[in-house]
Amino acid sequence: MSKTVNVAQYLFTRLHQLGVRSVHGVPGDYTIRALDFVKPAGLQWIGNCNELNAGYAADGYARVKGISALFTTYGVGELSTINAVAGSYAEYAPVIHIVGTPKRSAYISNVVVHHSLGDGNLRVMAEIYKKFTCAQASLFKPENAPELIDAALEHCVKESRPVYIELPSDVVGARVSAHRLHTPLNTSTPSNIAIEEKEIVDVVLERLYSAKQPFILVDGLTAADGIVDEVNEFVRPFGTLDFTDYTESADLALVFSPLFSDTNTQGWSAVPRKEISIVFHRNHLEIGETRTHKLGNKSLIQALLNHLDFTKVRSQSPKATALPSIRGLAKSLAPPNPEAPIDQDTFYLRISSFFRPKDIIICANGTPLAGSRDFVLPPDTKLIASSIWLSVGHMLPATQGASLAQHELGTGGRTILFEGDGSFQATAQELSTIIRYKLDVTIFLISNDGYTFERLIHGPEEEYNDIARWNYLLAPEIFGAPKCGSYEVETHDVGTWGELQSVLDSEKFQNGKGLKMVNVRMGRLDINTKFKEALKLAGQQLM
Repeated sequence: MSKTVNVAQYLFTRLHQLGVRSVHGVPGDYTIRALDFVKPAGLQWIGNCNELNAGYAADGYARVKGISALFTTYGVGELSTINAVAGSYAEYAPVIHIVGTPKRSAYISNVVVHHSLGDGNLRVMAEIYKKFTCAQASLFKPENAPELIDAALEHCVKESRPVYIELPSDVVGARVSAHRLHTPLNTSTPSNIAIEEKEIVDVVLERLYSAKQPFILVDGLTAADGIVDEVNEFVRPFGTLDFTDYTESADLALVFSPLFSDTNTQGWSAVPRKEISIVFHRNHLEIGETRTHKLGNKSLIQALLNHLDFTKVRSQSPKATALPSIRGLAKSLAPPNPEAPIDQDTFYLRISSFFRPKDIIICANGTPLAGSRDFVLPPDTKLIASSIWLSVGHMLPATQGASLAQHELGTGGRTILFEGDGSFQATAQELSTIIRYKLDVTIFLISNDGYTFERLIHGPEEEYNDIARWNYLLAPEIFGAPKCGSYEVETHDVGTWGELQSVLDSEKFQNGKGLKMVNVRMGRLDINTKFKEALKLAGQQLM
């Protein structure tokens, strides 16, 4: 490596060192000079249809790869994507958002430039982004750029949240020292103080050993906190519980990486009582109602596993063993009538037999998000769903990013999306990006004629909950699917269990290669029965 590099080369080299191999975005006149340096750094440019979709795609890529990069232009581009970045911030997805800005002299002279508000204040966008990112770097002084870039990227990884980097167009080619590139970024979390950690381990184990009716709750930030393997190991000796009646009289709740919201707690009904809870957050532990300890959860859980004596844990109580098992329920389902219409109540249980180890399964907001709670997943699968932001249209572009990341990692498995028709219409053009880059994606489109969630909350027959009726299976052709056989595309329309099973039984469909798209017709007011009460509660809370 030469002794100096330009600022763009430095930034893109650091991205490559972190494992990024693709950069999502839309080109603009403030970014195009920098884009010349993407490919030489060993990165692929992924051109999305618009900046919002690029942000969603970067979010999906980050959830699989552990880091992602997004590049947009000043003003119109960065504000178009801010909804996606806000969602990544809310749900802890580590996205590096690079913004190509006007040259530095425009900031000094307060000149009116395009894509600005016309008042000479060019700092407005950066100020807005402070609310949605955990760190910001303004690269207005080239000599400070390497240090600022490194600090922002380290924050992104350590906090698993988006960061914001301003790259002025006249700084792109400025030469800076390359010596820092020889030192890897420090992305490790600080170690716990051994004495303090051991003291807390003893407290937790004492509570666990004395508990008569404990349970474990694993929540949405487990992946973002990087503790999936540790939690899986911890849960494995104790088994699983599939229903929550047991928890009402429990005397201990071990809660891992929670992000409690009205959505993932069924209107707050599933939040464990504080007095019985031990809650493992990323950087602190809560015991009961009053005791909080600043400890990293990854090291703490590893220490718990090292000291755990399973013989001291009480055998499962009769109340626990009497609970129904969702795995047993899936196996006990009677074969459906092949002529009967597909229903939400059993669709998600039945479709679980289609899943394989290493699959990435993505559920869009709406009926798929609710239904996915009935999935029975094989080992080593990854489920991606929104826990709090719930932006309509998020998951189709996120699937593009996730599939790309999965391909780059070479881990095998398929990328499978469950998407409602309303969500699909919000970002449908990103199907063209999937086709353009020949990604392997299977889409089950839940076609129920509109916004079923909203219908059941309020206005079941009102026009505002309707959507236009599309010919969804023509979308691949419209969006450029090749007819020469260079990219495999197959589409299916199903409305009965027999029609669906015929598709699922096909070896060609099972291979997950190319684009597979299934239009699954369901009733416009059909929804998982267990979720209806939660929707009623949501409606009451909104009134």
